[in-house]
Amino acid sequence: MTDKKKLITVDDLWQIERIGGIALSPDGAQAVCSVATYSMADNKGSTSLWLLSTFGGAPRRLTNCGEKDGTATWSPRGDTVAFVAKREQEGKKDDTPQLYLIASDGGEARRISDYAPGIEAFRWFPDGKRIAFVAWVWPELKGSKAQAKRYKEFKERKESGYVTSEVQYRYWDANLPMGRVAHLHVLDVASGRITDLFEGSAFELPRADPDANCFDIAPDGRHIVFAHDPSAQQQIEHCHALTELNLRSGKAETVLVDKHWSFDAPRYHPDGRQLAFVASEQGKKPVAPVHAAVLTRGGKWQLLSDTWDHNVDAPLRWAADGSALYFTAEDRGRRHLYRYAIASRTAAVVATGGWVQGFDVAGETCVSVADAMEHPARVHVHRSGQAAQRLEQFNDERLATFAFGPKQDVRFKGAQGDEVQMWLVYPPGYDPKKAGRKKYPLLHAIHGGPHAAAGDTFHYRWNNQVFAAQGYIVAGVNYHGSSGFGQAFLESIVHRFGELELQDVEAATGWLMKQPQVDAKRVFASGGSYGGYMVAWMNGRVKPGRYKAYICHAGCYDWAAMFADDCYTDHAREFGAFYWNDPQLIAGQSPSTFAKAMQTPTLVVHGAHDYRVPDAQGLAYYNTLKAKGVDARLLWFPDENHWVLKPRNSKLWYGEFFAWLKRHDPSASPKRTSARRA
Repeated sequence: MTDKKKLITVDDLWQIERIGGIALSPDGAQAVCSVATYSMADNKGSTSLWLLSTFGGAPRRLTNCGEKDGTATWSPRGDTVAFVAKREQEGKKDDTPQLYLIASDGGEARRISDYAPGIEAFRWFPDGKRIAFVAWVWPELKGSKAQAKRYKEFKERKESGYVTSEVQYRYWDANLPMGRVAHLHVLDVASGRITDLFEGSAFELPRADPDANCFDIAPDGRHIVFAHDPSAQQQIEHCHALTELNLRSGKAETVLVDKHWSFDAPRYHPDGRQLAFVASEQGKKPVAPVHAAVLTRGGKWQLLSDTWDHNVDAPLRWAADGSALYFTAEDRGRRHLYRYAIASRTAAVVATGGWVQGFDVAGETCVSVADAMEHPARVHVHRSGQAAQRLEQFNDERLATFAFGPKQDVRFKGAQGDEVQMWLVYPPGYDPKKAGRKKYPLLHAIHGGPHAAAGDTFHYRWNNQVFAAQGYIVAGVNYHGSSGFGQAFLESIVHRFGELELQDVEAATGWLMKQPQVDAKRVFASGGSYGGYMVAWMNGRVKPGRYKAYICHAGCYDWAAMFADDCYTDHAREFGAFYWNDPQLIAGQSPSTFAKAMQTPTLVVHGAHDYRVPDAQGLAYYNTLKAKGVDARLLWFPDENHWVLKPRNSKLWYGEFFAWLKRHDPSASPKRTSARRA
């Protein structure tokens, strides 16, 4: 290895400091971000808050003794930072996350809330005297004392059963909190008094991860607008309405509701007379585009970005003068930060990806957190007319010791003759000028979604540099249905899952096998979630032998049985029908239908807490292969969800991943693989 640099391993991956959310002070002079660190020995992580000057200088640690200090936000005066944490203070240990304040010039953080249900997300009121926050509460109860009593009873209950009559009763990896719903509250900072704004009403925030983007506070501090499902029965695919609550009168007025359109992520204009939000016509389209939109008080709402063929990602931020909106959007395997001018309806790139993971705006100052395949997240400040300036070097010294492989953006002809984009990451030391002198095995890393993308991002759970360091050329195909390539491309796979995507992956494999640096006899495919579906689909649809082995992580196997997932009510829109109305249509899109043809060795990985793709999918696939006599191995986690998040479990995951590939590599030595045959 040149310059005596080493190859990155999974252990190295977990030593990287991971930058999270970012927030700017009101004057734009400082930013606060969260930084997570992990211990492989302790099998856990911790998070601290750091201050970054937007004019340069060394970062300064703000907190270091809490559990997962995060979700930091500056007070309107800029002298205090509020954050959510679980700590022990004055002899009391938090049972649930609470709100803390710390002076921006340092000192000891102090707890300002004592709310038994816990605090999820929050925003400051403009006066700095109050904070609005989200908490899951029992809606039939009144007052904090009643909530605390019920929480204590719930925590100390002896029964383990969960009884419900709800349609939507779990999400991602947890039962929705058993009789609780997400309400908006107001905390008086000085007294600690808490008021439930939804108490006695039928309002609740959306049940799928309600966060601070679900609501906003008007500049006058007298109104709060929030997104919610207006239906009596909550369902994940329902369109959301926007309702504004007058905090003085208590009157709630629904300002936007449409059975076809879903409205989310509201954001008040600096003068309060307009409201920006994202809008998608979910009631009419299976995969609806997401546009930026605006509503003027007393007027009609209008789309802003409907002629711009990009999906707008929340959150939205207004420019200081109200002439533009800031947001992120994907573009051909990358995600950039844009400034969208409202008058001209044009978008200008403020920060390029890689992948912009987060940003904030204050006045004319903007900060971004972005990563790329060759580096983890970094923080930059952007000012008009000036080059972007890096604000930290948290991982630079460590990263300088690694040899990373080069990446390449490739375009080829895929299904229907359309251009398809693919990322290639080469092993460290690869020299394109010497292509063909050495041949490398090929590993497909097929992305999930399906309406997501293989992005230019430093993915910790599926890290292309760690894959490439093992000697593979790694391919990430953005097959038909992927996001960031226009609406027509996104919608092309609807009601016929697997068809075009397989043609794209196969076209990529065919193209790559012709390249002099690729060993056509050593081709493998792996994927997670919908990518796991794809490798299961390939096992029954591709001629055996073309791929030496597959790895299926949390993959969908049988769409009828997938009705156990957390978004089952949306299946008809995704697949074209509910399974009982058109069994053949659903079966035709299911890998299980083609099990008879499956012969390729497969490693199956799944987590018991995966409610997006229930683990019975992976178990059924594994059992099928075993019953057929196909070489298969199962890695099942009793304590992980759709993702593998614990350090030691991640190390096991990567270990099994690479051992499986080596075991089925024709060039591998028997001595190197025999230990994994158990």
